[in-house]
Amino acid sequence: MTAAQLSVAFFLQMAIVLAACRLVGFVGRRLGQPQVVGEMVAGVLLGPSLFGWLLPDLHAQLFPPQSLQILYVGAQLGVGLYMFLVGVEFKTELLRSRLASALGVSVSGMLVPCALGSGLAVVFVRMPGLFAERTTTAEAMLFLSAAMSITAFPVLARIIQERGLTGTRLGTLALAAGCIDDAAAWCVLAVVLASFGAGAVSPAATILAGAGYALLMLTLGRRALRGLETQARQAGGVTPTALAVILILFTLAGWLTDTIGLHTVFGGFLLGVAMPRGVLSRELTRQLEPFAVVFLLPMFFTYSGLNTRLDLVTEPTLLAIAIVVLAAACLGKGVACWGVARWQGESQRTALAIGTLMNTRGMMELIVVNIGLQHGIIRPPLFSVLVLMAVVTTLMTSPLFAWIYGRDAAGVAASDAARSEA
Repeated sequence: MTAAQLSVAFFLQMAIVLAACRLVGFVGRRLGQPQVVGEMVAGVLLGPSLFGWLLPDLHAQLFPPQSLQILYVGAQLGVGLYMFLVGVEFKTELLRSRLASALGVSVSGMLVPCALGSGLAVVFVRMPGLFAERTTTAEAMLFLSAAMSITAFPVLARIIQERGLTGTRLGTLALAAGCIDDAAAWCVLAVVLASFGAGAVSPAATILAGAGYALLMLTLGRRALRGLETQARQAGGVTPTALAVILILFTLAGWLTDTIGLHTVFGGFLLGVAMPRGVLSRELTRQLEPFAVVFLLPMFFTYSGLNTRLDLVTEPTLLAIAIVVLAAACLGKGVACWGVARWQGESQRTALAIGTLMNTRGMMELIVVNIGLQHGIIRPPLFSVLVLMAVVTTLMTSPLFAWIYGRDAAGVAASDAARSEA
């Protein structure tokens, strides 16, 4: 295809993608699901699992293989910018306020899934077509550990906000535990990418460079960026020049972490965490989030969906694998976090709610499995199984949470907290 033909294909694709995400998202909201869950499902429906299966010729015309390169770049930009905004809104004070309880819940939500993921990886790596041939058993164990232990922190935060639980005992504990879980899972994934030799430098150099970048951003980088907050306060917002500087830093961070063998999401997220809080963070979210969430992220969901073959999962062996993975995911996160929360003295209802919230995988799982597929760690069949697990665990969250707490979640949570403290 020529450049002009690729351009024409891209604009038509985006019209279809945006319409599908809005439509499915609307249906999802009517069913009590967050918009992002509907968009995840829309991405899968646009792929070969439904659209490509029902109308294969039309699907091939609308999404020719050559055009997917543009969609891929847009997807990486979208997920990188989104993770930057997640970093901007990352509240480190949550970790300090409920650190002891959050550590207990998050450690159980990491160790049990990691153990189950490692055990499954030992079996799966010997099965043809799931992991790449050059993926070692240790790399497979680490990757599946990260994939099984990740929590959809943005979805978790959105549910807590929508239910009026921000600042409550339950909301603070769930958010703090989710923060710790995700940070640990990303560290594990970074080690996998570094050991896999995904970058232009050696694995050891990748690990050292990644650790050095994180240390630099969270110390000197954080202090150097304070001037942007001062300027934002004086100007009453983020000026076009300041926004350009921040976007330059974002693209450089993505380039650096990609170059050293990690991924754009690491660079964007750590830069976001280093950003000063106040007028700057509020304005960055206000200006960038609508475009990133409404226009760019649907490209990521669609690109993931185009690589997802749920028809493969109907094959008896893969269907069995999918069931085992889903059971292990729910047991490792939901049941383990519920058990530890109960052990720490939380009420039955609060513990069940924490287990339900921690079990959601959402977009974070899609990011992890996409990285694994892009870097040749896993194969499409396992990718499809993990996408299915991400969608099912995310779809479970809102209905289960509503069943546990009902409509007056904030009132019930306050009552439970009062009884626990008494």
